[in-house]
Amino acid sequence: MKILVTGCNGQLGRAVNEQYAGNENVELINTDVDQLDITNVDDVLKMVRGVKPDVILNCAAHTNVNLCESQQDLAYRINAIGPRNLSIAAADVDAKMVQVSTDYVFAGDGNRPYTEFDPTDPQSMYGATKLAGEQFVQQFAKRYFIIRTAWLYGDGKNFVKTMLQLSENNDKVRVVGDQLGTPTSAAELARMIKYLIPTENYGIFHGTCEGVCSWADFTKEIFRLAGKKTEVEYITTDEFPTPAKRPAYSVLENYMLKLTTDYSFAQWEDAIAEYMKWLLG
Repeated sequence: MKILVTGCNGQLGRAVNEQYAGNENVELINTDVDQLDITNVDDVLKMVRGVKPDVILNCAAHTNVNLCESQQDLAYRINAIGPRNLSIAAADVDAKMVQVSTDYVFAGDGNRPYTEFDPTDPQSMYGATKLAGEQFVQQFAKRYFIIRTAWLYGDGKNFVKTMLQLSENNDKVRVVGDQLGTPTSAAELARMIKYLIPTENYGIFHGTCEGVCSWADFTKEIFRLAGKKTEVEYITTDEFPTPAKRPAYSVLENYMLKLTTDYSFAQWEDAIAEYMKWLLG
């Protein structure tokens, strides 16, 4: 099986490579922005027709939520036009299309986990562009998996590393405690993607770890695992204003995977423990 991976140097792209390491039956064709401009349909078609992959896995995205507010055109090009182009190319060579999406497609003002059957209502430019990407995939790809994830961390710049850096020079850090979600390791998301790809179980899926916490709760667990004595002060979203509106409650229920498979999910606490073991050596 031949898989064309875009965004191969991002957190998820690296985790996907780790998942398939040593698998002689799978050939990964890794591309990043230097090798493939996903916003250019001619470039995409040329590469895909040349490579003829069985699967296109799009790990490329404009994920800076705040910058998306001021870089609307760029966000739409990368998060919407990119998936459209890859889906057109996937259909052209009869490849499966895998698109990674986000909890930000929902309003985030509920009090129960969102399932794949709940209506979308993005409140930020990031969420709007990612939803547009989902819609293009559904429109142009013949066989697709759209996988929405949340609070992703892995090998790269992320929340975990930011908190650890802050703890180096501060006895106390202030972290938002009224936004709830599910931290998900890139390793766990890559494992879900690897599980789905060989199947014909197409559609939209939620792919996160299990459990719920706030950013402040998550930070406390990170510090505990790292043996840090840094105090975590819970603050409100209003005390930490950002250009893009953040969802107050964006817990995703992995309902479709539970309905259609016997997939075994990791608890967020177990996933971060495994990650910290890797990170701290």
